[in-house]
Amino acid sequence: MKSFFTIIILGLFFIQLKAEQGYTPTFSKAGFYEISNSGRSAFNFNVAWRFYKGEVKGGGTISFDDTKWQMVSLPHGLEYLPVDAAGSLNYLGEAWYRKHFLLDENLKGKRLFLHFEAIMGKSEVWVNGELLKKHYGGYLPVVVDITDHVKWGEQNLVAVMTDNSDDPSYPPGKSHAVLGFCQYGGVYRDCWLVSHNNVHITDPNFENEIGGGGLFVSYENFSNNNAEINLKLHLRNQSEKNFSGKVVYDLFEKDGSKVLSKGQHVSIKKGDVKHFESQMAVTNVKGWTPETPYLYWLEVKVYNNSGKIIDGYKKRIGIRTIEFKGTDGLWLNGKPYRKKLIGANRHQEFAVLGNAVPNSMQWRDAKKLRDAGMTIIRNGHYPQDPAFMDACDELGLFVIMPTPGWQFWNDAPSFAEYIYSDIRNMVRRDRNHPSSFLWEPILNETYYPKEFAKKAKQCVDQELPGKNSNYSASDPKANGHELFPVQYSHVSFSKASWNATILDSTKTYFTREWGDNVDDWNSQNSNSRVYRGWGEKAMLVQAQHYANPSYKTPFTCLETLYASGKHHVGGCLWHSFDHNQGYHPVPFYGGIMDVFRQPKYSYYMFMSQRDPQKSDLIAETGPMVFIAHEMSPFSDSDVTVYSNCDEVRLTVYGGGKQYSYKKDDSKMAMPSPIITFKGVYDFMQNKALARHGKRDSVYMLAEGIMNGKIVATHKIQPAGKPSKIVLYLDNEGSELIADGSDVVTLVACVEDKEGNIKRLSNFNIKFTIEGEGRILGDVSVNANPKPIIWGTAPLLVGSTTIPGKIKVTAEVQWPGIHQPSYGTLEFESIRYNGLSIYDKGEALLLRKSNSFTDKIAEPASKELLNLKRENELLKKKLLDRGLKEVEKMQSDFGETK
Repeated sequence: MKSFFTIIILGLFFIQLKAEQGYTPTFSKAGFYEISNSGRSAFNFNVAWRFYKGEVKGGGTISFDDTKWQMVSLPHGLEYLPVDAAGSLNYLGEAWYRKHFLLDENLKGKRLFLHFEAIMGKSEVWVNGELLKKHYGGYLPVVVDITDHVKWGEQNLVAVMTDNSDDPSYPPGKSHAVLGFCQYGGVYRDCWLVSHNNVHITDPNFENEIGGGGLFVSYENFSNNNAEINLKLHLRNQSEKNFSGKVVYDLFEKDGSKVLSKGQHVSIKKGDVKHFESQMAVTNVKGWTPETPYLYWLEVKVYNNSGKIIDGYKKRIGIRTIEFKGTDGLWLNGKPYRKKLIGANRHQEFAVLGNAVPNSMQWRDAKKLRDAGMTIIRNGHYPQDPAFMDACDELGLFVIMPTPGWQFWNDAPSFAEYIYSDIRNMVRRDRNHPSSFLWEPILNETYYPKEFAKKAKQCVDQELPGKNSNYSASDPKANGHELFPVQYSHVSFSKASWNATILDSTKTYFTREWGDNVDDWNSQNSNSRVYRGWGEKAMLVQAQHYANPSYKTPFTCLETLYASGKHHVGGCLWHSFDHNQGYHPVPFYGGIMDVFRQPKYSYYMFMSQRDPQKSDLIAETGPMVFIAHEMSPFSDSDVTVYSNCDEVRLTVYGGGKQYSYKKDDSKMAMPSPIITFKGVYDFMQNKALARHGKRDSVYMLAEGIMNGKIVATHKIQPAGKPSKIVLYLDNEGSELIADGSDVVTLVACVEDKEGNIKRLSNFNIKFTIEGEGRILGDVSVNANPKPIIWGTAPLLVGSTTIPGKIKVTAEVQWPGIHQPSYGTLEFESIRYNGLSIYDKGEALLLRKSNSFTDKIAEPASKELLNLKRENELLKKKLLDRGLKEVEKMQSDFGETK
């Protein structure tokens, strides 16, 4: 009975698989990383939940029959959505989740906590029929002590009610129909079951301890490669005896070698809770910066007087100090940091999934943004997934953390109290991340009273005692803005800001949102909001607008940001990705990538601003060159190239023409201007060369040159007849994890026989899958079959709980002998490296469920399908020969000029 209901998976072969198959990012669990044999574990609690969308009477009771409910895994967002789900198309209302499970007898005597990383809206958590927690909010942890409410030797039940309907009583408060983003519902982040002993390190989001709780790490006196680490540890004793022992802090390099160790005696009376403070002096520090995001491992272990470890975990830390010095700008690690922090805002939304985005996709988002040369991200307009913060630590992205809120204020005192709680819990959750750059406790674009601003700042200051920690920002037009050391403002070259009427020498300035350019906020016509499928011209206009438009004064763009003085430290584009809006029927199309993270030209324009020197970052760095042109019949005669190299050489038509560009730093503030070669393309030359059998000469080659050497190249050719469908994983080199929750983006491209993507094509692609994977979304949300847009059709593939082979086949929806041939891609998911608790029978139902459009082909039908496809390929080869004869006849008798 027990083995049927509970399965605990340990990734024994993880290290070997990682080495053989690819990179696996590291993520914290409930805010920490586990240490073996420490008495503390974090069990993945995501798999196999029963789900119902709608109101339910008695949904928290044990006797309720949920056998007809849908089977899902977390993160879960209530529904799959069409790509264009703007205008409040998503469900708003009540939904229920129920999970049945057994607990291993080895956990008896442990303290047990459920740690939900987030539940959207109003929520209730029930355990075995008892209501243990009510929560109001949607972006921060919900932590529940279930120790005294679980059963041993029989099934347990956790039930969760979530309701994301409009409610002005708690933030963000604004009705979804007038909200600038979508407040998708559900238990949309990870859930962990945390077990530890009665004497334990507390969870800072559970304890509600001002300026403490858990482990708080801060830094001071960073100079000459030396720094001091301040440690504040919160311990609770829930045993029957007084406790006496010691705490040991061990600091390790990322390769595992020990840097230093520090011990401290601790004693706590039974039933008591206490803070202990200590300090470590570190020499030869590898300081964390965006360019060198070095991470140490800090282990904290609690031992009893017998020398037995009774609790402990580790954290990844980056040693860094941040100071805002008014007119002297930003100082990092005790030195002036004169590089501009250029980045973008980010919503957590992804196509089809809404906000229910697994950890791996959080990491890929950060990786793509860092590849583009960005060094700062503003989480608009709420705390985002802990996995995204982990990724920013690793990849070198500073993060601005706003409290939930957007253009709404409620005078009821309880509304402000909810905000103060959010501020404190946001800081407690993210204070140890080296990527945490700036706290935004005020409400975005909101008219709130000055007293609120004062208390909001106090919340940050109280939660971050000590030097170089208590920095927060405000809009200079908002009440109480003068209280904040950092002011949000636009710039116009190095002149006075046109948003802040008078610059204050004691303040530092930053642009939190720039780039959007609408005619009015009702129509929202814009030359910055560009759907990727609109093609070359539209994407070129967007990129030019973000870089250096002719109307740049007073418009904020890359050129004006880079031209500003040290008083102004940078800015975040609005926005990194396309996303849906509650208040408008059209999605926001201003991203440099679309909602599937498919790049637009502006992505490569941003990439051209990055440092051309290669670095040791996990992200892509170094020289680049990109031709923003498709050589189509409708392409412009001017050819645009993005590059961060000193020189660019463009070869056109097989070497028949060659053009060159050399950077003149005296003319531009931004590192690399947009390069335009005027009038060098003519489709009629494509035609002339092709008609004379010289199609191989129809190409453009861009070469990036540094110090006289070619360091980057990009070659393009016009696409010929669509011939085949080619599949690839857009996974940034990371693996698909067989944890029942992970997702990877698979992209189908329509290509000609030489491998050129046919951008101007209108096929619909139908996908099928075999093996240990699931297709997420179906025809009801236009996810499968899926139209080709600008040459590609992305698909989301979810893992099962079993590692293994996955085969995806893509073909045109209405196949024929002239249509592009089908494509296949085979890949594998790898074993989950961790512990999971779920009902094995429920998980089997999840794997076999057709509600997620899983397609497991029967052997006989698969053989017939493959035979049909082979016959089509044979016919296609014969027809290609016939088409050569047709081409010859048309050339002999047709128009040749």
